[in-house]
Amino acid sequence: MRLFDFWLTHRGEMAALLLQHAVLVIVSTSIAIALGVPAGVLASRRPSIGRWMLGIASVAQTVPSLALLGFLLPIPLIGGLGPRTALATLTIYAVLPIIRTTLSGIRQVDRAVIEAGVAMGMTSRQLLWLVELPLALPSIFSGIRVATVIGVGTATIAAAIGAGGLGEYIFRGLSMVDTTTILAGAIPAAALALAADGGLAWIERRLKHVRLTTALVGRLAGTALVLVGLASGAAYARMDDDTIVVGSKNFTEQVILGELVAQALETEGLRVDRKLNLGGTFVCDRALRSGDLDVYIEYTGTAVTAVFHEQVSNDSRQVFERARELYARNGLTALNPLGFNNTFTILVRGRDARTLGLKTVSDLRAVMESWTPGFGYEFLQRDDGYRGLTQAYALRFGNDPRAMDVSLIYRALADGQIDVTAGDATSALIHALDLAPLDDDRRYFPPYDAVPVVRTASLLRQPAVGRALAALAGRVSDSDMRALNAAVDIDRRDVRTVAREFLQGLKR
Repeated sequence: MRLFDFWLTHRGEMAALLLQHAVLVIVSTSIAIALGVPAGVLASRRPSIGRWMLGIASVAQTVPSLALLGFLLPIPLIGGLGPRTALATLTIYAVLPIIRTTLSGIRQVDRAVIEAGVAMGMTSRQLLWLVELPLALPSIFSGIRVATVIGVGTATIAAAIGAGGLGEYIFRGLSMVDTTTILAGAIPAAALALAADGGLAWIERRLKHVRLTTALVGRLAGTALVLVGLASGAAYARMDDDTIVVGSKNFTEQVILGELVAQALETEGLRVDRKLNLGGTFVCDRALRSGDLDVYIEYTGTAVTAVFHEQVSNDSRQVFERARELYARNGLTALNPLGFNNTFTILVRGRDARTLGLKTVSDLRAVMESWTPGFGYEFLQRDDGYRGLTQAYALRFGNDPRAMDVSLIYRALADGQIDVTAGDATSALIHALDLAPLDDDRRYFPPYDAVPVVRTASLLRQPAVGRALAALAGRVSDSDMRALNAAVDIDRRDVRTVAREFLQGLKR
């Protein structure tokens, strides 16, 4: 029932995400057909070139989808937040099965039929269009069906770079560890894949009774392009230059903060495009510098250490001023802090802390040889993360750290899959799952005050952005942030509703 209630209450958003998902698959598959069919024909005529094409396509398809997104993200024209990078990734995955089935279909055409066509005086082009491609069509369509189904599944990752689609619900559910929200995106995606496969199977059966001609192909392609264009326009409505794009990282607190910023901007009469639940720090920072984002919330310690790779003090004011100075050099402005410090905190299970007398991070040396640590991917790579922590505290765990999505670390610790992790001090799951924060007795972690980071050009273009964010400065305390996180993570309340109620409370 919860799942149906979710679909009912989010039906408008669901329809928009479903349309975006379908457009991503249709457009990428269409591009793959336009590239793959001619490539398959060329491969049938030039076997040496065909082997190279198949080899390159095979290698490209072995690259994990998220890794391919990360590789394409900084490339001009192709990369950036939004559908461009997602379309490029999906097209790469769709091309290989279409090339293979086109090549296979043409090779399977009976040579006697080809020889009969030659004997009738057909040219090479006539043989291709009137004999080979019509007879190869069932094989080609099987490749298109495979590419489409692959595309529907792979398109869920598009949400990680702000391209929309049903992956929005899947990533949102992962960040909240909410099965209902995950299923709200996963089930329609599966249904869409089945519908696409069934629809293409029906078309394939119909085309067996239709004579393929150049004119017919042209009409079908033209109709498809018109439909795709109309759907794309509806799914990705073009925003004007005055629209402010708000981003966030991929965990609950960041999504809440992104929504707070978006609604605060909207109260000033600004149009806002939300690109929440993106990748981690580096994705958001790169998007801000490239102009794909106008604003997102960063943490001062993260900015100085992870973004700019500098040593940082333990004085909050000094860290903020240094972050502001470094951002200013890059055409970005760090505005006044929101009011809370979301520092990292080292966590263990509450029962372990009580029975083993663990109170500080230094106490971990007594148990480290038999314990398994686990951390988010970013924490393992950051300058202020795992490596620095183990050096500062002389920790040598008996097992290598397990890497996982940051949204999963709290429950993994509570369930005994890992024994120690680094969480957010403002996370509501710490108390809910009976986890124990250890005192950072060597003051390893710097301050992580939450600050809005804005493109300076956007501030100058839209002064209302500065007014809206100034109204939030110093108004979100540590306890406020924990309560907001609890409302979403524990009470399963809608992020937009939680943010709206908090902003209304500030006005009273």
